[in-house]
Amino acid sequence: MYEEIKEQAKQAVLDILGQAGLGKGAVFVVGCSSSTVAGYSFGSASSMEIAQAIFDGIYPELKCRGIYLAAQCCEHLNRAIITERAAAEKQLREEVNAVPQPKAGGSFATITYNTLEDPVAVEHIKADAGMDIGGVLIGMHLKEVAVPLTLTVKRIGKASVTGARTRARFIGGERTHYNDKMK
Repeated sequence: MYEEIKEQAKQAVLDILGQAGLGKGAVFVVGCSSSTVAGYSFGSASSMEIAQAIFDGIYPELKCRGIYLAAQCCEHLNRAIITERAAAEKQLREEVNAVPQPKAGGSFATITYNTLEDPVAVEHIKADAGMDIGGVLIGMHLKEVAVPLTLTVKRIGKASVTGARTRARFIGGERTHYNDKMK
């Protein structure tokens, strides 16, 4: 099961990266319910093994591209974010004092906190793209104009997976010309 979940997570992140056009220094948010991946209700069967498989599928693909991972915590930590200190500082985010645990923050956030080189918790981040595994609602951590993406992977384990990228707002009226690279 570990290898299958890892491969599903890897394929999903590659789908999103292929469509999002992210560069070095971008932030990629992941919300993940290991319980729903296993087929249970949110928070009822947190699994470090499932979270590790998902992390192992996603993180290497982000790290080799210089993209920061931002792991959304569960509601017990008010959906706080775990990320590298450099990503938080780049966005001028103030660190908060919280260390996620499997049942208070979530297994994926715990794995992320325990693996990143210099992890910090922040209350908010404005990510450039992201992945929602299990319907945990990452929208609050995306930049304002989110664009849903069609993925080849529809599920990771038993959980639905959704991807999004962001784009700059279109402003102006009918005479406005837009930069096609920003759509």
